[in-house]
Amino acid sequence: MKIKLDIDCTPEEARKFFGLPDVEPMQKALMQQMQDRISENINQLDPENMMKIWMPQGMQGFDQMQNMFWNAMSGKKPDDK
Repeated sequence: MKIKLDIDCTPEEARKFFGLPDVEPMQKALMQQMQDRISENINQLDPENMMKIWMPQGMQGFDQMQNMFWNAMSGKKPDDK
């Protein structure tokens, strides 16, 4: 025996029928908070600001990283000079 039942209703009607809470206002508030945070942090994507964050000591950090790579490729240990 096969029984087929088609129910034609909107998601809102189904939610009310099953007694589920309406979370749409909460979702809107959270999405607005996320949008505000993204908008505030978008300025950090500026290349100049990113370089300031990544290399706070200027080129000294770059020189240290370059020396580390050269030492690794040449087989030198960090203690060797």
